[in-house]
Amino acid sequence: MTDLPLIKYSRDSYTISTDKSLLDVDAIHDYLSNESYWSPGIPRQVVERAIAGSLCFGMYCAGAQVGYARVISDFATFAYLLDVYILKEHRGRGLGKWLVESILGYPELRHIRGWMLSTWDAHGLYEKYGFKTLEHPEFVMSRRNPEAFSQFMALMDTP
Repeated sequence: MTDLPLIKYSRDSYTISTDKSLLDVDAIHDYLSNESYWSPGIPRQVVERAIAGSLCFGMYCAGAQVGYARVISDFATFAYLLDVYILKEHRGRGLGKWLVESILGYPELRHIRGWMLSTWDAHGLYEKYGFKTLEHPEFVMSRRNPEAFSQFMALMDTP
């Protein structure tokens, strides 16, 4: 879906926007690669490709990127929320809640039947918005590729 509406919300000195031209890819890559537990060492090219294929929500304060999240979706029945973060120095102000509310309220996502996400430490935040642990984890399967980043980089180096 290419005609997604751009949104911009402001609160106090913070702004949330879906305008990808505002994203600070260096800052996002730095956080995901060096600070997150879910993607240590992720190559910048992988981050760029993930941004290109996702609906992204950037959070800004005085023009600087202070938070981020992205959604992968068919915009009809399913959405996956990932790469959600707020920089440490901006936490404790309800910004994570505001970011999740903005995502769930996004016009093209309001009607989504099935949402998923993975988290090690933010269950309390997401439970407030109806997320639950799997009722039947035996029905859910996953496939992990520990060589994914190196395989991607090799592909990028191939002429």
